[in-house]
Amino acid sequence: MFEEIEKILDQYKLDIEEVNEENLNEFATVEKGIKISRKCLQKLRVVIRNGSFKNKEDEILFFKRQKPYIYGNLKFYVKLYKHLLLMPKGSNKARRNHIDNEIMKQQEYYNKNLDFIRYYRQNHTNLDEFYFLRGNDNIGLISDTSHFYTDAEFSTSHDNAVAKIIAYDLLLAYYLEELQSLKSDKSRYGNPVKRHFKSLDLGWTANKIDLIELIYALQASGAIKGGKAGIKDMAMACEQIFDMDLGNYYRKFLEIRGRKIEPTKFLDRMKTSLLKRMEEADD
Repeated sequence: MFEEIEKILDQYKLDIEEVNEENLNEFATVEKGIKISRKCLQKLRVVIRNGSFKNKEDEILFFKRQKPYIYGNLKFYVKLYKHLLLMPKGSNKARRNHIDNEIMKQQEYYNKNLDFIRYYRQNHTNLDEFYFLRGNDNIGLISDTSHFYTDAEFSTSHDNAVAKIIAYDLLLAYYLEELQSLKSDKSRYGNPVKRHFKSLDLGWTANKIDLIELIYALQASGAIKGGKAGIKDMAMACEQIFDMDLGNYYRKFLEIRGRKIEPTKFLDRMKTSLLKRMEEADD
């Protein structure tokens, strides 16, 4: 059963990465994310119903990491859909105020659930058997009473709480990107520097997420301004050079961080390609 779950998750990550390459401010894109996430959760539900975990460690992994990853993305798309519906159509100031209010609501949730959020973020495990095993609830540890109305076969007392953390992290990244966009009144294409790079026709032909991986690596290495260069400034520079829109690069960095296999796959591929070029030059 473990291999079947992994196969479903791997396919979901590929499908959802394609969605995130599109414009998340479009209802059609968000609806696609909702549809793909719901379909994947349903597949997992069938697998869990028809099979059994080999041990409690596999069950904890599923309800602590695997299911919440998809469920958290689903919650993100649903909340994003609502955000797009309620976003003011007026001035940039009204839009910024609306986003600021949404961020404040998230902060209130973080404050109310600080203990569990700290437990999850710091990768503690001492309470996992109560939080992430079915039928092993400790009522004294449950703060969200909606758990008692959920499907006991496909949920534990805190897998929904993890999904909320994931969703709110994704939303916060989206909100911050939107605020930065709204605060800038300058045209992305109207300045002479932009026109110069556009005339060079230096099109980026790899995936957007590959360029974002490179940007974060350059920033982390201290190669630009001794590590003091901001991600936003570096992203804007790359957008000008390659005449492209990177979209929500903060959200895509969360995807990079979530990789279990080949976390730096673009950098690894670059190294391999460079070594090959050097070998060919020696021949």
